Amino acid sequence: MKIMAIDYGDAHTGVAISDRTLTLCGFSTVVTAYRPEAVIDQLQKLIAEHEVTELVLGHPLNMDGTRGPRAEKAEGFAEQLRQATDLPVTLWDERRTTVEAHNIMQANGKRAKERKKTVDAVAASLMLEGYLTYKKRNG
Repeated sequence: MKIMAIDYGDAHTGVAISDRTLTLCGFSTVVTAYRPEAVIDQLQKLIAEHEVTELVLGHPLNMDGTRGPRAEKAEGFAEQLRQATDLPVTLWDERRTTVEAHNIMQANGKRAKERKKTVDAVAASLMLEGYLTYKKRNG
């Protein structure tokens, strides 16, 4: 059993996949595609390759917890994922993960241009870490 966290974006989608023990991130990458169908196609390949059994999709709520256009887009994508993969999809509050990812990378000496290529994968890894911690605490 492995869990895949997805930070869905307009052009870049961050992906992080847990190890088999559901303890930490064992793999991460960025999928570059503009159409949801193309993103799903790439995700399906990763799901099969890594034997993923559960999906966690970033739910970009507004800072006050309300739903905006980005959250609604994620909700629609979640439904597309459910239909395409037959896997459970959990929407996960991703507020500030991209900001945290930029901060982590900047603290490690990555320039803005370098961060742009991998920040979505780091954000997905942060989401995955939060979700795995939640699952351990709450069964």
